[in-house]
Amino acid sequence: MLVTQQPVLRRFWYAVIPESRLDLGPQPFTLLGEDIVIWRGADGTPAAVRDRCCHRTAKLSKGYVDSDGLLCCGYHGWSYDCSGKCVRIPQMPQNMIPANARVANYHCKLRYGYVWVALEDPLTDIPDIPEGNDPSLRRIPQFYERWACSGLRFMENSFDNAHFSFVHKNTFGKFASPKPADIEIIENAWGFESRRSVPIMNPPDSWLLTGSKEPETIRHLHDNWYMPFSRRFGCTYPNGLVHTIVNCATPIDDKSTMMVQWLYRNDTEQQAPAEELVKFDHAVTREDKEILEATDYDAPIDTTRRMEFHMPSDKPGLVMRKKLMALLQAHGEKEVHL
Repeated sequence: MLVTQQPVLRRFWYAVIPESRLDLGPQPFTLLGEDIVIWRGADGTPAAVRDRCCHRTAKLSKGYVDSDGLLCCGYHGWSYDCSGKCVRIPQMPQNMIPANARVANYHCKLRYGYVWVALEDPLTDIPDIPEGNDPSLRRIPQFYERWACSGLRFMENSFDNAHFSFVHKNTFGKFASPKPADIEIIENAWGFESRRSVPIMNPPDSWLLTGSKEPETIRHLHDNWYMPFSRRFGCTYPNGLVHTIVNCATPIDDKSTMMVQWLYRNDTEQQAPAEELVKFDHAVTREDKEILEATDYDAPIDTTRRMEFHMPSDKPGLVMRKKLMALLQAHGEKEVHL
């Protein structure tokens, strides 16, 4: 599925940048092949518009935000409000601004410490992450980086128990026990939830993360997939420690994805410094990144058109493909791939 060729994907929310980056001025981002720019308006609320001045097409992200919260083009100073309307042209009297002098604007919200954007009227809301409303948990931003793979590949990998023994053999995978744990899937309108218990190795490097010094432990997982490319990795260890990861595989274009990840924990900074938790989870994601960037970015969702071999343990990915194909068909679209 080539994401830029499926218009319905424009109708979902995506985490695009950390909120803190707005303090640096207007921020560019490419979402589903569309260049956008995000900034804070006068009241501090973020706004997103097309990153292209309607005067001479200069990127508005090369401009600045003035004291009135207007986005000003760095070329000639044309200024835009949060709706994308040009409200000031320094070279002309204000009442002479052309009525059609504007740029496209997009839905924009803050949630979980990130700016979320939907290019068109969203079909559903931003995913509801229960940990995000729990004051007993701390939120730890983990990484924000570009990967050369598709969002669907990343989502499939997130629920794939069979890869742990091989991809993660140097961190937590049980290489000598490659049979994957069983997984229960409960579908809903906009994704699914899953339950599984996964035995893992617990080397010294992960003692801080698991809260245990036993050589092996178990991850009790209650996960969620939110259509199209977000997931909640709800992990609890036998000692009651919560280690819940949220991933958003935000589609930049057909070949690349911005991986946004943050973490919730029910311990303290003194018990487990955030820096050390980020370090370990970075090591794990490096293993995923290396193998996922070696896959075909155009993951087919209509397997009758181009087959890939599948195992019984591939069930979560097949459910994803089925639901995405149904979404495309419901909106009169079809899968496009190489």
